[in-house]
Order: sequence, then structure tokens, then C-alpha cells
Amino acid sequence: MYAVRLWSVRRARALEIVYRYAEKLFLILYPVFNAIGFERCEKPVAFVERNVKGFLFDCQMCGQCALSSTGMSCSMNCPKELRNGPCGGVRANGHCEVKPEMRCVWVAAHSGSQRMKNGSQILNVQHVVDRRLLGRSSWLREIQNLKSQQLSNK
Repeated sequence: MYAVRLWSVRRARALEIVYRYAEKLFLILYPVFNAIGFERCEKPVAFVERNVKGFLFDCQMCGQCALSSTGMSCSMNCPKELRNGPCGGVRANGHCEVKPEMRCVWVAAHSGSQRMKNGSQILNVQHVVDRRLLGRSSWLREIQNLKSQQLSNK
């Protein structure tokens, strides 16, 4: 999994493009999810999300995905679960102080964000993890947010 996680960061720009198309697809599917009910869609969508993002990013399913803001590096892979940048213990070689064999998640995030068109989003402050959302789909929550933004802009 670790090798795939690093691969994903190196291909952050391509994955950013895939993310944008997936976002459009989910918005097209919004009426279907809405008709079925978002709560009823939660388990099957979370299952797919867990497997796709788990494989590509070693996703921890926090329910508040920030991959598009963190260079396709899941900040929840940080042993300290830091969401807004590295701790003071990053070693000179860019590795983690807690897991010395692992490259710091935030060093990887910076590297990935440099490859992305919207890489400056890494500077956005992330909210504290809401533990009630662990294991839930961030995809469904994101399309609900996007749809409400579209409706409020009209």
C-alpha cells in the first residue's frame, strides 16, 4: 500500500483531473442519490470509496477527505493525524519521527501539491476531524455540498 500511496502523490496532477471528472459524474448522479436517499446510499458508496481510495491513497475513511487539497496524500496517514502541516519532528531526509521508514505525509503532500493545478489549496486550513464521520462517505457529503452551492448561486 505504501508504494501505491507514493505513486499516487507522484501522479497528483493526473489524479486531480480524474477527481474533477468524477465530481461531474457524481453531480449528474445527484438526482438518483437524492431519489434513493443519501442515507440508504451511504453503505454501498462508502464500500466503493473505501476500496478505491484505500488502494490508491491508503485512505483512512475519515469522512472529511482533503486529498484534493493535500497533493493526493492522505493526512490521516500521519501517525499524529495532523491535518494542517508537519510536526516539528520531520527528519532531515523528509521521513517521519514516529515511523522513520515512512516519508512524512506532509513532505509528500507538498510534493504532490506542486504537481497540481490547484496546488495552492494546501494552504487552506483543514477543520478538526469530526470522529462521528469516521467510515462514512466523503463523496456523498461533497456532492451534497456542491449541489447546495450551485443552488445558492442561482
